[in-house]
Amino acid sequence: MGNSGTTSDQQLVDLLARRGPTGVAEMGRATGVTATAVRQRLARLMCAGLIERIAVRSGRGRPSHRYTVTEKARRQAGTNFADLALVLWNEVRAIESPEVRRGLLKRLASAMAQMYGDRVAGDSLESRMGSLQELMGERRVGVELRPAGQERSPTLQIVDCPYPELAERDRGICAVENMLFSELLNTPMRLSQCRLDGHACCQFETR
Repeated sequence: MGNSGTTSDQQLVDLLARRGPTGVAEMGRATGVTATAVRQRLARLMCAGLIERIAVRSGRGRPSHRYTVTEKARRQAGTNFADLALVLWNEVRAIESPEVRRGLLKRLASAMAQMYGDRVAGDSLESRMGSLQELMGERRVGVELRPAGQERSPTLQIVDCPYPELAERDRGICAVENMLFSELLNTPMRLSQCRLDGHACCQFETR
């Protein structure tokens, strides 16, 4: 049931993205469902910030309502950059000079840190790690924060690799992620365990 509802919602988003502002009756005819079902889907999508309602006036009567996709929905529809990422990463790997390659990776990590830097804050390392955990969650990357213990520093466990295809081709992407975390947390980090070595997840901790 849940998957069916999600699929139907996405179909409605796709319809509005193609047609622009559309009324409930027209959406019902296009999807073959009742106006009540359309309104239920619209309610879910508006709560998710993917659809917005606009008022259209015609004459002196009450305005009619049309629905259209939001900028958030358009951005989500255009986030499939896997092929481009693979091509660009292969070009990075083709750089023969280790110094030049590492310098480029460092610049990539710094550029990403600038994008996310204002989202990671806190007076302590653990609080900054908590902010980073929330940020990664928004990127749909599962992260678990293990607080400091008597014999260990706080650690970040990356449950879902954000770059699985790239990591399988070259561990250099792990270095980029480590550089990124180090800059965002303002603390030197190291990759203490990696899924590519047979561990359940990747783990980053302070040096």
